[in-house]
Amino acid sequence: MYRYVARRCLQALLALLVLSAVVFGLVRLTGDPTLLMLPEDASAEDIARLRRALGLDRPLPVQYWIFLRNALQGDFGRSIRGQVPVRDLIAERFPYSLRLAAASFAITLLLAVPLGVLAAVYKGSWLDRLAQVVAVLGQSLPMFWVGILLIQVFAVQLRLLPSGGTGSVAHYVLPAFTLGWWLVAGIMRLLRSSMLEVLDSEFVKLARLKGLSEARVIWKHALRNALIPVVTFGGIYLAVLITAAILVETVFAWPGLGRLVYEAIVFRDFPVVQAVVLLTAALVIVSSLVVDILYAYLDPRIRYG
Repeated sequence: MYRYVARRCLQALLALLVLSAVVFGLVRLTGDPTLLMLPEDASAEDIARLRRALGLDRPLPVQYWIFLRNALQGDFGRSIRGQVPVRDLIAERFPYSLRLAAASFAITLLLAVPLGVLAAVYKGSWLDRLAQVVAVLGQSLPMFWVGILLIQVFAVQLRLLPSGGTGSVAHYVLPAFTLGWWLVAGIMRLLRSSMLEVLDSEFVKLARLKGLSEARVIWKHALRNALIPVVTFGGIYLAVLITAAILVETVFAWPGLGRLVYEAIVFRDFPVVQAVVLLTAALVIVSSLVVDILYAYLDPRIRYG
């Protein structure tokens, strides 16, 4: 196990190094940020002076080396737009994204697990057809459209929930449901397919022959074995939810990392985009490693040499 974890950590470092180079190059294809910071009638001398102050006048390899050297020390530079450390911006926004992702994931599990299990147990029934409709709508409806529709119904017309911002528990309901809606569809369909396969296996038939109650067979023995692909899907996308909720955080004016990276892209704030993308990649890699380790717990037959 320890050798496997060490090998995965080395692979993760290599992946982050390659990703840092790719992101560093791609963000600079969006244009020169100094053109957005200065008035239209700014002279060439003013532009050159600002580029020199921001360190953008140096060759790209030199800029990348400086960025990489500082990033290894935990310093991702200063925001071009706000001239504050990027680390402070992430520390300020990250808790909001983390709480929103946790609320969204909780809603996802409360809806997807029961629907997926019941749809498999009562295959072909009206409950199964209802679950399939929910899955199709969840994967086909645009996330921003769902958010706007929920605001129109529950905030504008019914006046039951706030339309945006943070503060109380009520502020989490609409953005968390919107963010988790598409994840409900994916987990539910995956769990249904996995449960159908497990319910037809020999050990489930043996458990029934031993006289175990149907509820215990389904919710303890079958569900535990059917969760392996679900843990993979859910574990990785939990990390993605934290930083990839750009549309949801923009629609609901949520001050998280998604909105931060959206603003950074608009204003060509290179250091912020680079830091958030690398943070997202690191979270996904760590989540993937944790999921692999959980495999051995969910299925004792799995061992890592």
